[in-house]
Amino acid sequence: MRSIRLTLRRGINWLLGVDLDVQDPDSPLPILARVQLNRSYFRKWLVLGTAIGIVAGIGAIIFYSAIAFCSTWFLGAIAGYYPPGPAGEGQTVITPILRPWLLPLVTTLGGLLTGIIVYTFAPEAEGHGTDAAIEAFHEKGGYIRPRVPLVKTIASAITIGSGGSAGREGPTAQIAAGFGSALADLLHLDAHDRRIAMAAGVGAGIGSIFKAPIGGAILSAEVLYQHDFESEALFPSFVASVVGYSIYGSWAGWTPVFGIGHHFAFTDPRTLIGYAVLGIIAGLVGIVYPRTFYAIRNAFARLPIPNMLKPAIGGLAVGLIGLLFPQALGMGYGWVQFGINNDFTQLPIFLILALIFVKILTTSLTIGSGGSGGVFGPGMVIGGFLGATVWVGIHAVAPQLAGFSGPFVIVGMGAFFGGVAKAPMAVILMVAEMTNEYSLIVPAMLATMIALVITGNITIYEKQVPSRLDSPAHRDDYALPLLQNLHVAEVMEPISALLSPQTKLDTIQALMDEQNFKSLPVIDQGKLVGIVTADDIIRAAKRMPDATADQIMSPRVVVVTNTATLYSAWLAMTRSGFKHLPVVQDTDAKIVLGEVRLATIGQALSLTEFNNTRNTDDVTLSPETPTLVSTEAE
Repeated sequence: MRSIRLTLRRGINWLLGVDLDVQDPDSPLPILARVQLNRSYFRKWLVLGTAIGIVAGIGAIIFYSAIAFCSTWFLGAIAGYYPPGPAGEGQTVITPILRPWLLPLVTTLGGLLTGIIVYTFAPEAEGHGTDAAIEAFHEKGGYIRPRVPLVKTIASAITIGSGGSAGREGPTAQIAAGFGSALADLLHLDAHDRRIAMAAGVGAGIGSIFKAPIGGAILSAEVLYQHDFESEALFPSFVASVVGYSIYGSWAGWTPVFGIGHHFAFTDPRTLIGYAVLGIIAGLVGIVYPRTFYAIRNAFARLPIPNMLKPAIGGLAVGLIGLLFPQALGMGYGWVQFGINNDFTQLPIFLILALIFVKILTTSLTIGSGGSGGVFGPGMVIGGFLGATVWVGIHAVAPQLAGFSGPFVIVGMGAFFGGVAKAPMAVILMVAEMTNEYSLIVPAMLATMIALVITGNITIYEKQVPSRLDSPAHRDDYALPLLQNLHVAEVMEPISALLSPQTKLDTIQALMDEQNFKSLPVIDQGKLVGIVTADDIIRAAKRMPDATADQIMSPRVVVVTNTATLYSAWLAMTRSGFKHLPVVQDTDAKIVLGEVRLATIGQALSLTEFNNTRNTDDVTLSPETPTLVSTEAE
């Protein structure tokens, strides 16, 4: 197993670190082609993001199919209830419930099965998966147990399929996030890269199953904080989300979740008054949602009964409510579709008003009791009902400002959940993608920002932190200015192995094997002239078996002077991805005095993030032409 992992890792590292445009073997130029600094970062995450996206797309297909299967056998076969679907995923048709008295039995059975599965195999799979992913990012170095995505998929499919009021985004996010975490471990990536891989999985999973790749990608960077943004996750998330969406769309079709052809448009600035009112109400109701959710969750936590039985109690309560309000069962997207279609014959306004608070209650009971599912989907449904209610009120007072109900429903979805999730940009874009109504982004911006201000620091994701400054993942980042008081000369070490320009290829190979290094500097008369990597050796062995170091070396190397501060050395390492730098007396003459290592810098300040850094492939950089190389093996 270890040999397979090592082979896979070497193959991916070769793919990430070597340019395929090989130089002429007779040329004195290095075989390792020169690349730009940012290109090395993009190449790395292009490959990793693609792998994460593939799993996200396949995972979304599996999870969607699992929900459909469970819905057919629980709600359909037992209770004879087939909820309407949104325009892009089924028929928006209301059918009679053949055996409504069995709804409490179905929801209770679903809760019981969920509790047994979750608390037997992976207790951390209970609740909403997005919050678990946020916690893993901040508190666990991006680590998610491999079994969690599988348990989450099964438990959430049963919860939703049996009528539990939960969303599908959390489980899908955990599937891809779990794979991102596992991939990082497989390739021995450090904690920072594991976090980014996990965040990319969150974006890809949500972007895939909601057919909203842009919003999903941005959500991965925005949902981690209340008032901040994880910009480093954007590129990997965009890549993973595009791949996942493409795979899922090829299977499920390309129609947005809520269909196309509504042709809503923002053409009258006067309607912004109505959307502002919607934002205010969305913010006020947005305060109720998290407080109700966590109050019920805490109440269930205090119950003196086994945890695996609590979801059954929550399911029973949801089923009893479903006898009066079956619209509050399951995900509920089909019911929102009626509001978008301006069809209030199937869903009268008094019922919509009641469903705002009933849906909050059933969601809190389902997930707060230990059921498995997301809070994103129910939040969108609640926001849609809220938008329809506000539209009715405005239409009654000032019909010229109301127009159709559809735009208010769509904007309500974004304003409500964007405010409580503290992810306004992502949710606005996701709603636009899910409804194919990009022209409504303008009123959605106004309503969502108002809702965001009113909700303040109240969030549905309790594991969010206010900013990067408050995240354990970035704690060491803010200790770095202390490095400005230390200098490289205080911590530099002798170079343990080096080459001369005339060193033969077989000698270089033997030295690397003996020292267990993956790169060696080339020194000529005390001056640094280049670097030879293991990849250079592999490439040259096939075409230049008699080559010397000066024929295969890369002449562009990042260096640091002995008088530079450790902060400057750290900055050069982080910008280049290099885990150690040669120390020179002068950057022009490049007289080598020793080397400085990232681990040594970490030890100087006892920075745990640095001390836990594994030796991985690195990037060297010069002001003119960067070069991608590899450093020592483990």
